[in-house]
Amino acid sequence: MDFREYPDREMLALSLADRIASQVAQHLRGNDGASLCVPGGTSPMQVFETLSGADIDWGRVTVFLGDERWVDGDHKRSNGRLLRRHLLKDKAAGANYIDLYTGDARPDDAADALEQALQPHLPITVALLGMGNDMHTASLFPGADHLAAAMANDAPALMPIRAEGAEEPRITLTRPVLSDAMNIHVLIMGPEKREALERAQKLDPIEAPIRAFLDNATVHWAE
Repeated sequence: MDFREYPDREMLALSLADRIASQVAQHLRGNDGASLCVPGGTSPMQVFETLSGADIDWGRVTVFLGDERWVDGDHKRSNGRLLRRHLLKDKAAGANYIDLYTGDARPDDAADALEQALQPHLPITVALLGMGNDMHTASLFPGADHLAAAMANDAPALMPIRAEGAEEPRITLTRPVLSDAMNIHVLIMGPEKREALERAQKLDPIEAPIRAFLDNATVHWAE
């Protein structure tokens, strides 16, 4: 794990956005396309705002979330709504976007079609992960109904998942597809999350799902 501490959140956002843009651009120099997997929530908003103006060939970049809440795209809790407002604009408006919310009644009904849509863009070029105070990442929550299956080496690319700490059913990318990303970044902010990260390093990934990704990740932290 490469741990990077920044003097403030603005510097973190600028540096991380630049690093992601550089890795995507480098991949595009030798490949037809690149894929970028990003988290929901409010923590990455500044990163998204900066990244949206990056001078890369966005038309060859496919963007998708690491997980989505099973709510309509206009719902205030939709991760896709946040992404459209803060990342998929300016130069990044030209990116190809795979929406994990399909409008099906349940995420279970959408999993197979979404996996087919994602497969051409794997392995992920750059995966940006977040982490909750409970040490979950994406929608890989401790105690979730299908966590063991989603963490298994033979898991499909994404799975429906439900957890006590999640207000609605979700769909999430799984451990193998996230851990196979060529570049993994973890974004955390504040003392509570740094403490949670330190706890996670001593636990099994079933207890602390973020642990499964730390060995090959660059962790970016600011107070």
